[in-house]
Amino acid sequence: MVRHQALRFETDGRGTYNITKQIQEAITNSGIRSGICQIFMHHTSASLILCENADPDVRADLETFMQHIAPDGDDMFIHKSEGPDDMPAHIRTTLTQSSLSIPVEDGKETLGIWQGVFLWEHRIKKQKRKITVTLVGE
Repeated sequence: MVRHQALRFETDGRGTYNITKQIQEAITNSGIRSGICQIFMHHTSASLILCENADPDVRADLETFMQHIAPDGDDMFIHKSEGPDDMPAHIRTTLTQSSLSIPVEDGKETLGIWQGVFLWEHRIKKQKRKITVTLVGE
């Protein structure tokens, strides 16, 4: 059995957003008890990460690291059509992930105790984002 569900999010701009609850709701709504949950981001300036869910300092440090390797407004970037955060957002996305796969057992995602699924918004301003959750199993 295969089930698809589109999820839509509005971000407040750059940062990480815990979407674990919405992913679990998609799994529950699918009726799939055992299989794989595949999550896909439909954008080139936001990404998905499986990350520490207990200490927000981890995500703050990731943001600091990304600012260091892909700084906004750097003169080395040619692509600036949507502003100084445009090319850095694309770099951040290519260095992270646009999709994740998570096992499903007994109708639940099987994340580790300290793991969460996060939408990582790389643009400075508010954005509307679409994620497709595909569940394959029985």
